[in-house]
Amino acid sequence: MTGAATSSSARRGLTDRIRDEAERLGFEAVGCTSVRHSDHAAFYRAWIEAGRHGEMAYLARPDAIEARTDPASRWPELRSAIVVALRYYGDGDAHGDGNSFGGGDGNGDGPGESSGNGDGYDARDPSRAIIARYARGRDYHKVLKQKLLALLAWLEQEVGHALPAARAYVDTGPVLERELARRAGLGWFGRNTMLLHPRRGSYFFLGALLTELDLEPDEPFERDHCGTCNACVEACPTGALLGRDATGAPVIDATRCISYLTIEHRGPIPRALRPLIGNRVFGCDICQEVCPFTRKSSAPAREPSFAARGTNEPAFGVQLEPGAARPHPGTRSPSLIALLETALDPSAWDAFTRGSALRRAGRAGLARNVCVGLGNWGSPEAVPVLTSALADPDPLVRGHAAWALGRISSPSAVSALEQQAGHEPDPWVSEEISAALAS
Repeated sequence: MTGAATSSSARRGLTDRIRDEAERLGFEAVGCTSVRHSDHAAFYRAWIEAGRHGEMAYLARPDAIEARTDPASRWPELRSAIVVALRYYGDGDAHGDGNSFGGGDGNGDGPGESSGNGDGYDARDPSRAIIARYARGRDYHKVLKQKLLALLAWLEQEVGHALPAARAYVDTGPVLERELARRAGLGWFGRNTMLLHPRRGSYFFLGALLTELDLEPDEPFERDHCGTCNACVEACPTGALLGRDATGAPVIDATRCISYLTIEHRGPIPRALRPLIGNRVFGCDICQEVCPFTRKSSAPAREPSFAARGTNEPAFGVQLEPGAARPHPGTRSPSLIALLETALDPSAWDAFTRGSALRRAGRAGLARNVCVGLGNWGSPEAVPVLTSALADPDPLVRGHAAWALGRISSPSAVSALEQQAGHEPDPWVSEEISAALAS
């Protein structure tokens, strides 16, 4: 046997052992690929130049673009990427976005297909909030990062020396995880821009462990299984999915995406888009819910950290200080009214979001989103809590509460708007109040 063959055999053997250990740690898919220049660098730069990233400035920083598209420019010592996937939802899962956005980073029933969404509540009840499945339990960054670091510790022991250049990323560093995952054989890019696997769909998180080891790469996933299916593009309420470009790459306008608007966007949600958001207050699973491959993926999530939280339950593994716990409606189809009451109380919001990805939106951001949901519900039952929101210290909350009251337009809603109009100090909120009264 030649030296090259021996070396290749040794690399493959180590790669196989890595796969076994990753699966022992709970990861449900793992693959390896080389760390090299991105195949999609030109597309990524053009996407940024077109402003499709919105306010996500961290995606557009020159150093971050360089690191994402040419990792060797920042980490010349790195050779291989170990890419892992961990499911967070399954149809029929009693617990209830990695591959999620902001990433992110589905297999529930699509809108209009049934009264339920596969996890025990009616998604069409406009009085209840929909939280993206990935955010209903523990913050996935913490869960995956811990597992990746455990894999790194095992790997260092396995090779017999430290790997000082190695680094673990879970949707937080300048790494194109989805491209690495496709090259590592974990799936293809669907029209919804998610990584799709023919047997696992897209309800899984991605993580990457970059190392200085030369590992045997897996075969890349080459076939596009979407075919002529356009379900996700047609189902997107805000028109954020733009289909494929001339090269076949799927394109998303993040500035119209419900996940972006409810999580990453920090300012007012454009008025024209508010009615299209419905009762989705944190993230959006619609493009996953309608995907045939994701709909038929029925294996439940094995990781208990991702279980949806019941009323007053903290996130899995989170210990609150004595006296810090506050009543809250949980993450499994919470009442919009109760959720806004929680968001208006800083202490209650802090306890509710401790250890949760919901913290990403910020207190005012989550309250803003819930106000939009209440306005789309349009029930006079929401007037008292929206009137309270008119007194919130953050103009972002007051402005969206005014819009919601204008949508309800009951006598008590109009009265609350008129009273606030007389002493509202913020010009933008005053504009929202005027528009609400005029409507």
